[in-house]
Amino acid sequence: MRTSSFRVKPALSDAYRSYVREARAHEVAGRIDAAWACLEAAHIIGQRATRLHVGSHVAMLGLAWRTGSLREMCGQAARLIAAALFTWLWVPRGNSGRTSVSALATAPIPRDLQAILESPREPSTARRSHS
Repeated sequence: MRTSSFRVKPALSDAYRSYVREARAHEVAGRIDAAWACLEAAHIIGQRATRLHVGSHVAMLGLAWRTGSLREMCGQAARLIAAALFTWLWVPRGNSGRTSVSALATAPIPRDLQAILESPREPSTARRSHS
């Protein structure tokens, strides 16, 4: 699938930023699994735009660092480089971005995220909760 880093829909960018902020709030509250789930959602939403795709891996690398997960740190560093170099060419749709999943594996996109990807409406109407 060919992707582009140009003209990211404002609704996508807003949803992406919202998930990243929500991830940080969960992390601060000690809900690390919920923080990862939000970063995975941000990754799926942003993986077709280089800036957002790289940003999701930067956020994941930061969480891996702060939680002391060496395996996740190494995996995120490699994925960050790959995202910077190859997002414009191809991405495995639906991939969560975590090291527990092959970097080349595609996955079904959850319905709530699919709605965000397909809709020009504000993301708040289709968001999932990770509380």
